[in-house]
Amino acid sequence: MTPLFLGAEIYRGSSYGAWHPLAIPRVSTVMDLGRALGWLGPANYRASPRAKPAALALWHDPAYLAALERAEARQRVAAEERARFGLGTPSNPVFPEMFRRPATGAGGALLAGELLRDGGVIHHPAGGTHHGQKGRASGFCYLNDPVLAILSLRRAGVTRIAYVDIDAHHPDGVEAAFRDDPDVLMISVHEERRWPFTGALGDAGVGNVFNLPVPRGLNDTEMAAILARLILPRIEAQAPEAIVLQCGADALEEDPLARLSLSNNSLWSVVAALRPVSPRYLVLGGGGYNPWSVARAWAGGWAVLNDFDIPDILPPEAQAVLRALVWPRQRAGWSPPDRWASTLRDPPRPGPVRPEIAARLDHLSTRRAPR
Repeated sequence: MTPLFLGAEIYRGSSYGAWHPLAIPRVSTVMDLGRALGWLGPANYRASPRAKPAALALWHDPAYLAALERAEARQRVAAEERARFGLGTPSNPVFPEMFRRPATGAGGALLAGELLRDGGVIHHPAGGTHHGQKGRASGFCYLNDPVLAILSLRRAGVTRIAYVDIDAHHPDGVEAAFRDDPDVLMISVHEERRWPFTGALGDAGVGNVFNLPVPRGLNDTEMAAILARLILPRIEAQAPEAIVLQCGADALEEDPLARLSLSNNSLWSVVAALRPVSPRYLVLGGGGYNPWSVARAWAGGWAVLNDFDIPDILPPEAQAVLRALVWPRQRAGWSPPDRWASTLRDPPRPGPVRPEIAARLDHLSTRRAPR
């Protein structure tokens, strides 16, 4: 089955505000790059629907959903609602599409679960909002579309599901939803001592949660070891009927909100390695706050899912998409390196596998998952 890309025009021009890390365009740039490269056309693109509150209540608290809709309509939040629901904060501010935009991402996740009923591959880069809580916004996430995607797969009759998260930040909202569900395998690779300060090595839920906090500077060689020694063996042991991969781009070296040092080759290696392991595969976006590195990583991930050749030098139409991007730090006279506009593939970033990572992999490899 040909992979399907879920997108929407609401992401073009919508932002959390000029001062916010999500002031940058992300999904719309991936869409534009895909079309400029001839990788995205009507046959493999579908517009994501906007989920209604009744559908979002599959997991989210109806009182919270009502408050989120009310905040968008009024463009303000009362003090008591800010305290109770986490709305109108620096991380989760009031902005014009604060319900419609996340509801579109969640609608895509719910749709993906339905479309994958009989198998297939779906790329939903607007997804991956893994910090959203049942009744509260958190960490730039108003809703939790990975949770909704997993629950949608369940409604489609899928029982065993693997959730893999390679974002720089731990998926605390997803773990809260499934840490005690033995049929959901959860693997998270995230930077240690990084917000939300959850996901310790020993946190295991009922035994099917595998958290790997990693030190600053995670390199491509270390990520390859993690894939070979943790991710693939655990998935193969579970034999999942579906895999959901949260492919955040904030673990890349150029990201301003984390201190990991991966190249996008590492992300693409994970995308490629998980594809043949299960008949149903959903690849989400996630974090990522450098507009060039996010667009290049997710566009390249789409190429990997389709077995497209990634050119060494981008054609002029694709370069024009990347050269049109702007970032607030350019106001201070900074300018991006030319390769961010002329290529998709990063130079590899190899290095040693540090002893602390090897020891943590040894620890996780000896832990038994529930039967």
